[in-house]
Amino acid sequence: MIFGFVSAAVHVVLGALLGGLAGGVLGTVIGGVVGLLVGAPFGWAVASAGVYGPDARGVALFVVDHTWSLPNTAAGALFLAAHLIFGHRLDRTVSQHSCRVNVVEGVSPRYATTIGTVCAGSSPGIQRHEDVHILQGRLLGPLYLPLVALNYVLFTIAPVWLLWHDHTNAPINRFTRYFEIGVYPHVWNEAIAYRIQGTPPR
Repeated sequence: MIFGFVSAAVHVVLGALLGGLAGGVLGTVIGGVVGLLVGAPFGWAVASAGVYGPDARGVALFVVDHTWSLPNTAAGALFLAAHLIFGHRLDRTVSQHSCRVNVVEGVSPRYATTIGTVCAGSSPGIQRHEDVHILQGRLLGPLYLPLVALNYVLFTIAPVWLLWHDHTNAPINRFTRYFEIGVYPHVWNEAIAYRIQGTPPR
């Protein structure tokens, strides 16, 4: 329970600080309210599913997720809030002591999506792949999401991945496949995760 309260409080403080930087006292208040609206559902999920265990691992990862990797955790909290608005369900069994929040339904029926410590639509067959993304975020902290976004932009406008892409088994023969079969599996974070678990889309 304490993890949930602390998590929500950290999101409120983060929102207030960012709001204060943007617009003084009023910005602080608005930022704090936004932080509460995003952080409260995340804190509830953390507490109700027992996401972080009371052992050394759980405490250490909670601290990392709410300090160095806080930008990723906040993005994940926003992601979770959107899922809950659409009526998606928290997977308490899978989330318990996993140090991640699992949501049953995904963004797409074909793919699992992980943002921060929130994983939506995963299954045992791909969970390790998704856990790689969580680890990447924890290692790179505030650099993770900007580096992923930069790689997507670069590989979209400068498709150097065509040099090593498997054209025989995964041909790029229509516009949508350029992104789904080309850009997406070649960005650095996905390429690493697919090497550990999973098969890139073809």
